[in-house]
Amino acid sequence: MNLRTQILTNNACFKEGRIITPQGIMVHSTGENNPWLRRYIAPDDGLLGRNEYNNHWNQDKPGGRQVCVHAFIGKLIDGSIATYQTLPWNIRGWHAGGKANDTHIGFEICEDDLTDSLYFSAVYREAVELCVYL
Repeated sequence: MNLRTQILTNNACFKEGRIITPQGIMVHSTGENNPWLRRYIAPDDGLLGRNEYNNHWNQDKPGGRQVCVHAFIGKLIDGSIATYQTLPWNIRGWHAGGKANDTHIGFEICEDDLTDSLYFSAVYREAVELCVYL
């Protein structure tokens, strides 16, 4: 697993800072044809690449929505796969709605166009390793 940490400190969810005792893991897909971590994580740490549209989640309420997850899995600028932890594991995320946010760590797998089996295998392996780690 290629685990890095870049906490989304400008996100209102992080600022709220509600502590949870995780009881499970929830795996999400971004549902977008965009495998690049820089779409969701900023600022560029030299590995992510720059988000030219400023639509990342390291802002108060991205796109006006209350969204924040504990991690993202996707591509770095060099095309390799990584996991970025974006919330402390014991901070309540805004990923599931309802009570699941009170009990589960949630992470997103950045989707591509769903035709690249090598990408799917790499992010799947990364997700399994993250789950084992957690």
